[in-house]
Amino acid sequence: MTSSLSAADRVAPRTSWHIPAMLALALGGFGIGTTEFVTMGLLPDIAADFRITEPTAGHAVSAYALGVVVGAPLIAALCARVPRKKLLIALMAAFTVGNAATVLAPTFGSLVAARFVSGLPHGAYFGVASLAAATLAPAGQRAKAVAAVMLGLSVANVVGVPGATWLGQHLGWRDAYVVVAIIGVATVAALWRFVPPLTTMTITDPRTELGALRRPQVLLTLAVGAIGFGGMFAVYTYIATTMTDVAGLSVGAVPIVLALFGLGMIAGNVLGGILADRGVDRSIFAALLAMVVILAGFVLAAHNPVTAALGAFLVGASGAALAPGLQTRLMDVAADAQTLAAALNHAALNIANAAGAWLGGLVIAAGLGYTAPAAVGAVLAIAGVLLFTTTVWLARRVSPSSRSAPISTTSPRG
Repeated sequence: MTSSLSAADRVAPRTSWHIPAMLALALGGFGIGTTEFVTMGLLPDIAADFRITEPTAGHAVSAYALGVVVGAPLIAALCARVPRKKLLIALMAAFTVGNAATVLAPTFGSLVAARFVSGLPHGAYFGVASLAAATLAPAGQRAKAVAAVMLGLSVANVVGVPGATWLGQHLGWRDAYVVVAIIGVATVAALWRFVPPLTTMTITDPRTELGALRRPQVLLTLAVGAIGFGGMFAVYTYIATTMTDVAGLSVGAVPIVLALFGLGMIAGNVLGGILADRGVDRSIFAALLAMVVILAGFVLAAHNPVTAALGAFLVGASGAALAPGLQTRLMDVAADAQTLAAALNHAALNIANAAGAWLGGLVIAAGLGYTAPAAVGAVLAIAGVLLFTTTVWLARRVSPSSRSAPISTTSPRG
């Protein structure tokens, strides 16, 4: 049975991993990753069911992303005083309810509303879970702990998304969200059973958390994610039709490509965590530059089934490699407002999700074809490189004495 942290645990750095708790936190990421990305693989089915165009069906993707953007700051600020374990459980319970509503949605409008509700807990969960993982990780391995939580999202793209997509294609798209709701229930149970009380995590207040919004480095880092990450979503939102209509693959091969994308995310997530522990800014630069090259190359690679599948793997890898660095940098520059900053990272990434889906839909609707979103994505990644260059330059202009230094994720209480 999981017990409360001892007094020694509260004052001494951890030297070993709390594996059951990490797995429980990652399971939540698995459920969130499945529901976030499975919609993209099922867009043709959703469009056919509601008799709408595929770009219109893409609004369901944007609605989920908007829910993340709205929910992340509101929940992180308003629930700043809630004990962290209780908050994690409540967030996953709300996530489960939202996905159950998706299953029951009778119209496309109600589906969009259900996807919005499903997205509300997303950012706050990942924000609090990332800080909890950093608290439970051995000393000097914060980024690896963050990557461990994000690994659940990456694994979702190998197992959860392809499996749910296959189920949705064969039994009906609603059944995919039945699976997601079941994962949500399992996560609530796992968090309750295996995550310790997290009494060493700092409890703040809404005013303190909102202070993150007054820090230029926080806002600039969030903007890097919101812009630079959009390219991955511009491609992935329409990946199913790209693979069938451009690469010439069968519909049955789409789950395999989604699995390759997920394997790429796992590889990128692990590599991103390792690189971020060695140098946060360098890891972000490396991931953004890789995205520029890979997305530009995907415009041509998408015309061949082999190179298209390889391109999907690399797009997933470069995107996932960016996330641990961004999350860790926000923890460093947010000072005492880490919960809101960490949650806002996922709001920023879902702004990228919404923007990528929207921009990808625009160029497709304009008749430029299903490779055009990759070109748009490369431009977004270039913009991310330029913005992050500016961000780092501005940070280095600040004197060392006034620069925000990394702080502990634990409170000073003994």
